[in-house]
Amino acid sequence: MNGVEGFMYPNEITLEWSVLIVLYPFITGLVAGAFILASLERVFQVAAVKPTYRLALLTALAFLLVAPLPLVLHLGHPFRSPEMYFTPHSTSAMAMFGYVYMWYLMAVLVFEIWLDYRREIVLWSQSAGKWTRWIYRLMTLGSSNISERSLAIDERVGWIVTLIGIPSAFLLHGYVGFIFGSIKANPWWSSPLMPVVFIFSAMVSGIAAVMLLYMAIAKLRKQKIDIHCVDTIAMYLFYIFIIDFSLEMLDLIHRIYEADESFRSLNFLVHTQLYIPHIVIQICLGTLTPIILLGITQVVKLPEIARKRIYVVAGCLTLIGIFAMRWNVVIGGQLFSKSFLGYTTYKMSLVTHEGLLVAIALTILPLVFLWVLIKLLPPWPEKDVPEAAAAD
Repeated sequence: MNGVEGFMYPNEITLEWSVLIVLYPFITGLVAGAFILASLERVFQVAAVKPTYRLALLTALAFLLVAPLPLVLHLGHPFRSPEMYFTPHSTSAMAMFGYVYMWYLMAVLVFEIWLDYRREIVLWSQSAGKWTRWIYRLMTLGSSNISERSLAIDERVGWIVTLIGIPSAFLLHGYVGFIFGSIKANPWWSSPLMPVVFIFSAMVSGIAAVMLLYMAIAKLRKQKIDIHCVDTIAMYLFYIFIIDFSLEMLDLIHRIYEADESFRSLNFLVHTQLYIPHIVIQICLGTLTPIILLGITQVVKLPEIARKRIYVVAGCLTLIGIFAMRWNVVIGGQLFSKSFLGYTTYKMSLVTHEGLLVAIALTILPLVFLWVLIKLLPPWPEKDVPEAAAAD
C-alpha cells in the first residue's frame, strides 16, 4: 500500500501509472534521439558521424520494437491491442499513438534501413550460409537490381525518407509530452513547454545512448574508436543538452513567477519526496554534471583517453538524468492530491506484471533485439561482402 500524508480523497490513494509508464517515454525518447543522430549524416551532411549512422538506425528500430510493450503490459489484455487500428478514435491522443507508431515503424524507419542495406542484402542472399540465405532472400522483397542507377535511386529516396522521418520522430515522442501537457487538472504536467522539453530530452538521451553503444561495440570488437566521430557526437550532445536544460529552467522560472494556488504544494513536494530524484539525481547528477564534463572537453584540449573516459561518464549520467526526468514527471505528478492538501508515496513491487523485474526485462530487451539486428545487418563495413553485382 502507498503511504499517505495529509488529506486525500479516496480515489486519489492509488497511483494509476507505474514504472512501466516511466519506461514508455524513456524508450520512445531513445528512438527519436537515435534517429535524429542518424539524420545528421544523411540529411545535414555531417560526415564525421558517419561511423554511427547505421548503428543509430538499428538502435532506433530495436527500441521502437519494444516501445509499445510497457503500455500493453500496463493496460492488460495484450491481444486486444490491435483493435485500436480497427476502431479508431481520432479525438483520443493515446489511441492515435497506434497510427503514429505504425507510420514511423513501417513507412519511415524500416523502409530507410531497407533502402540503405539493399545492396548488401542482395549480395548476402547469394553468398550467406544456407540457414540465413533464405532470410536475406525474403528481405530483398524480390528486388535484386543493384546497378549503379538503381542504387542512386535508393540513395535519393532514402534521403527523402529521412527528411520525412525527422518530423515523424518529433511527432512520435512529442505527442507523449502533449498528452501530459494537455491534462489541465494536474499543475505538475500542465505546461505548453512539456512537448518541447520531451523532444529535446529525447534527442539528448538518444544521442548519448548511441555514443555509448558505438564505443562499447568498438571495444568489444577490438576496433579503434573513431575519436573524431565521438568528439563530434559529444559536441552536438553538449549543445542540445544546454537547450534542453534551458527550456526546463524556463518552465521552472515561469512556475515560480506565476506562483498559483498549487505552487506551495508542488514546492513542498520537490523539497521532500522528490528532492533526491529531482534535485539530486535529475538536475545535479544527471544534468549539470554531464554538461560540465562535456563543456570541459569543448574548451580544454584533453588527451584522447581522457576524453573517452569523460564521454562514457557523461553519457551514463545523461541517461540516468533523463530517466529521472521521466520518473519525476510520471510518478511525481501523481504524488499530491487534487486538493493540494495531501501526499502519497509510490512503492514499486518486485515480481508483479508492473514490478521491478518486468521493468528491468523491458530495459534489456531492446539490447537483445539490437544484438540480433547487428548480427543480421552489420552496421560496419564487412571485408567478406562479395563485390559481385546482380542486375535484372
